[in-house]
Amino acid sequence: MPVRHLISLDDLTDADLASVLRRGVAFSHGDHDGEQPLDGLIAGVYFRRTSTRTRTAFSAGALRLGARIVTYGPNDLQLNTGETTEDTGRVFSSMLDMLIARTADDPAEMRGWATQDRMSVVNAMSADEHPTQGLTDLSTLLRHFGHVEGLRVLYVGEGNNTAAALALGLSRFAGVRLELRTPPGYGLTPDVRARAEAWAARTGAVVVERHLMDDLPAGFDAIYTSRWQTTGTSKPDPDWRTKFAPFAVDRELWRTSPRAIFLHDLPAHRGEEVSAEVLDGPHSIAFTQAEMKMHSAMAVLEWCRHGVVASGSEPLRMRQPA
Repeated sequence: MPVRHLISLDDLTDADLASVLRRGVAFSHGDHDGEQPLDGLIAGVYFRRTSTRTRTAFSAGALRLGARIVTYGPNDLQLNTGETTEDTGRVFSSMLDMLIARTADDPAEMRGWATQDRMSVVNAMSADEHPTQGLTDLSTLLRHFGHVEGLRVLYVGEGNNTAAALALGLSRFAGVRLELRTPPGYGLTPDVRARAEAWAARTGAVVVERHLMDDLPAGFDAIYTSRWQTTGTSKPDPDWRTKFAPFAVDRELWRTSPRAIFLHDLPAHRGEEVSAEVLDGPHSIAFTQAEMKMHSAMAVLEWCRHGVVASGSEPLRMRQPA
């Protein structure tokens, strides 16, 4: 079976997406039974940027599925001495079966590594998209609600790579309404918006982005934010915090959406993008969401080597968690 790469959520067919989400939820319910579909394979884990959840999730997930791992830090490779990224990728693909990489740069580098058919390449975060976070978020929603179709989700904060993946993922599901409230000048990129709107036009989803916190609709199922300082980036505007302050998430958002769950991709800065009362409160499932990253990573790695493991033709509806 040919290897598969995950550089963007757009790389997944509908069947692929349904399969990965179902499998992630199944892993979270303990449907593993010690199977090791990656036995005998070697996974490289290469992170040029900091990571707690994603790096641990893919490392632990690969080990649980039977793979062995080789890890690289930002200063470990000969890229630092002038070797080209093309030569590095060529060497990687001659020795590794999978490469999980976080660059926080343009994904073209990973696209280049994915031009061969020996080693799967997984984007563990690039500057424009965090696809494995998007799969984690969708899996978390599926596990909690039993479906993704028809959900109403509010995202508050910067239109960063997490927001991009959320928009590109949720727009794939019929009846979803994603409302993004982002500070002026810090919204989704035009490219991501266009891609999300193209998916939404096909599925009947709605993706709306505004740059103020007034006139919010009621009845959201989930409210999501992420840290204001995205990993590996900085903001040129010295007064950026003034623009972001109105977009802090506090309990007031639950006044008209009292049943909404709270999501955060972590790490969180209490008192900045979210209050401690919300993050540590009864609506928050942010740390369940963090745990889901490992189950979702396992599903991604299995898909990379074995493809679709569950039918994606019917709506994504699964049993509620116990």
